[in-house]
Amino acid sequence: MIKPKMIIFDYGHTLLYEPNHDTDNGNRAIWNYVKSNPYNVTFDEFNRTVMALLAEVKAERGPNIEVHEHCFLQMVMDYLGIELSVSIPEAEQIIWYGISKGAKMPYVDEMLEFMDQQGIRTGVISNLCFSGEALKERLNRFLPNNKFEFVLTSSEYVFTKPNRMMFDVALKKAGLTPDEVWYCGDSIAADVVGAHNAGIFPVLYNGETDEENDPMKKINDGLKVDCEHLYIEDWREFIKVLENMIEK
Repeated sequence: MIKPKMIIFDYGHTLLYEPNHDTDNGNRAIWNYVKSNPYNVTFDEFNRTVMALLAEVKAERGPNIEVHEHCFLQMVMDYLGIELSVSIPEAEQIIWYGISKGAKMPYVDEMLEFMDQQGIRTGVISNLCFSGEALKERLNRFLPNNKFEFVLTSSEYVFTKPNRMMFDVALKKAGLTPDEVWYCGDSIAADVVGAHNAGIFPVLYNGETDEENDPMKKINDGLKVDCEHLYIEDWREFIKVLENMIEK
């Protein structure tokens, strides 16, 4: 392995995580911004409709295609005849922070600071229904000193990881070849396989959070890594790996 010129990161459970994740709470949050409701839809009706439509969309799209939150929100509001007092991008933020306020993965600040000190460029690729702008806002709020050159979300690139679309786009944005880049994420299926298929060296990150019954702990159950990769459980461990490479 040689020192990478850029390291790209997954978002969820890699840089940040979402404690107490609850979609119902996101629906409750946006319900406070209903401006017009001519059909007298109740919150329970609204919530049931959102969850039913979400399930239908997931079933129809399959696992490898993303639907943008803006499109989904517009569909729901028009279907129910509801008008909001905020724009769709604003509603997206309200819903997301209602679902979870978010939190930083342990030692992520120290890791990103080390990247900056060593001149290692950084970026983000995430499977996410929310927009790239919404994700940038969240990353900047929790990691204000980040130097991410780009933030790519599947909502804006149609295909989800492990499809190589976003990896190839990231390489073009960075002006780098695959052998000059590493990709870090917590999912074998999406992150390790996706990066490997794009010719990028994968780093499987299995960090712990303080959340009880963290649903992400089972993301890799039954899966094995069949390609060269680096496995780490702590961002401080990752710093040590890079320090040893630099010293050599």
